[in-house]
Amino acid sequence: MKRTIELLKKNNELRVIEEELDIYLEIPHLAYAEVKKKDGGKALLFTNAVDRKSGKKFSEPIAMNLFGSYIRCELLFGRTIESVADEITKLLHMKPPVGFLDKLSMANELFSLKNIFPKRLKKEGECQKIKYLDDAVDLYKIPVLTTWEQDGGPFITMGQVYTQSLDGEMVNLGMYRLQVYDKNHLGMHWQIHKDSSHFFDQYQKAGKKMPVTVAIGGDPLYTWCATAPLPYGVNELLMYGLIKKEPAKLVKSLTNPLYIPQDVDYVIEGWVGTAEMRIEGPFGDHTGYYTLREPYPVMQVSAITTKKNPTFLATVVGKPPLEDKYMGWATGKIFFPLLKTTAPDLLDYHMPENAGFHNLILAKMHPHYKGHAKQFMHAFWGAGQMSFVKHAIFLDENAPKLENYETLTAYILDRFTPKSLFVTEGILDALDHSSQESLVGGKLGIDVTAANKVEAPQLLGDEELLIRVKELLPEAVNLHQFMRRTKNPITVISVNKTRNLKNCFDALVALSEHVRVVVFVDDVKNDIFNSYMLIWRVTNNIDVQRDLFISGLMVGLDGTNKNILDGFDREWPDDVDCTPSVVESLKERGLWDLEEKLYEKYQL
Repeated sequence: MKRTIELLKKNNELRVIEEELDIYLEIPHLAYAEVKKKDGGKALLFTNAVDRKSGKKFSEPIAMNLFGSYIRCELLFGRTIESVADEITKLLHMKPPVGFLDKLSMANELFSLKNIFPKRLKKEGECQKIKYLDDAVDLYKIPVLTTWEQDGGPFITMGQVYTQSLDGEMVNLGMYRLQVYDKNHLGMHWQIHKDSSHFFDQYQKAGKKMPVTVAIGGDPLYTWCATAPLPYGVNELLMYGLIKKEPAKLVKSLTNPLYIPQDVDYVIEGWVGTAEMRIEGPFGDHTGYYTLREPYPVMQVSAITTKKNPTFLATVVGKPPLEDKYMGWATGKIFFPLLKTTAPDLLDYHMPENAGFHNLILAKMHPHYKGHAKQFMHAFWGAGQMSFVKHAIFLDENAPKLENYETLTAYILDRFTPKSLFVTEGILDALDHSSQESLVGGKLGIDVTAANKVEAPQLLGDEELLIRVKELLPEAVNLHQFMRRTKNPITVISVNKTRNLKNCFDALVALSEHVRVVVFVDDVKNDIFNSYMLIWRVTNNIDVQRDLFISGLMVGLDGTNKNILDGFDREWPDDVDCTPSVVESLKERGLWDLEEKLYEKYQL
């Protein structure tokens, strides 16, 4: 971590903040604002952290937003992201050599692969210089942040969670948020679909405690590896060796059998009992909403070890854009070759950060026959972490660049008809709050690989259309039409909801000659002119089995918060919002320098 900080300083990618700041809200708020700046702002190093509630001052600095730009991602990888993807592609397409030179070349390539396998050392590591065992264990000595006002407590947000199967044959490195309950207990938020949760099931059936070790810091690439979407049973640290061309060097934990990189900054060791579950959360998550209180396993900490002068690594999540925008960009590029093995006609894909990644995927393909895109949809929804994607739009090879949103949206809308829609059901991320029941809900595919002949509607101006709409919908407050030059303009209508929005859509069918795609949002907390945050809101809030309406050429989406009017009986979470008094305090001290227009755009 020290080398990383020096690297960032050398490249003018680090902002050092020496003022005294609280681990409760203040430090996270500044990091949250920083990543909202152009190109992700700077990496941050807080050198004077305190916990005002307890009066404790921390000697160690806190590093944040390390991955928060394209430039910094490649600095931390030590090479271009494209070069990693190219190397994986080459490995996947390796062919038997046909001559001596080919054999020699392949021998060199295969020999270099010896470095991808982690190496276990027999000595103690740098991360074990300072030891706290038994009664000396105290999680409150670590500057763990409380990010949001409604959070259930402090959470470790960039922990590398090391686990192994019951028989010890498989190991896993994952990243899960970890709630600090007290000085020696952590909440394990591994969701039901995660590898560590599968291991936990094995220990639970056997009636045995499960070893867990959490590492923080060290080479930032360890942290990225913890997010890598590798198949079940594949050690994520293999990616470290592939990228760095040297093996991760591991040492054994002091109180359990797990191995961790020897140069991490903190190690938290322990055991998870399989009988005890404790309420975890709430937590302001990367969906931009609080995830609700739910029971999860508990880790009893048996040891904490550190380097002599550790640096605590953390991230902050909430509304987009976030640091995970850039981590996700690297992941998407690197694992594209692996995805192509299940979908060989896939040309490109992109997951917009303002849809929270799993809520929307854009994919470009070579369509060879009728229904080919639907075949791809099933392939995506059955492929690892892609199975959590809620909405997928498939385009042909002539579509514009997927990151060129304005041009791409026009291309989609000029080819779209309701028959382009494909609705099914599948598994959802545990963080999804919109479905009628947790973990399962609607999936929407849109096939615009073929052009459909569509007649454009007879457009009205916003003011005239609003008058007409209000005659039919007394609850309508305002509206705005996007992409008016296309054959399927999008009309966003803000409402004070008093009934099920299906009834409102049915009433608007009378205006079908003037409107094509209608999106309803709550008037409260939404700006109908802010397309970036509208996409965030709507993709989070809809379950297409309930919220998609079709009549002729008209399509409607209900992007409002759900309640009993919608037959929705789950708890609906609050938005993640900054605490105004904290922002004002940071402004008064000259620390908050986010432009007001960005504060408003990203609805902090």
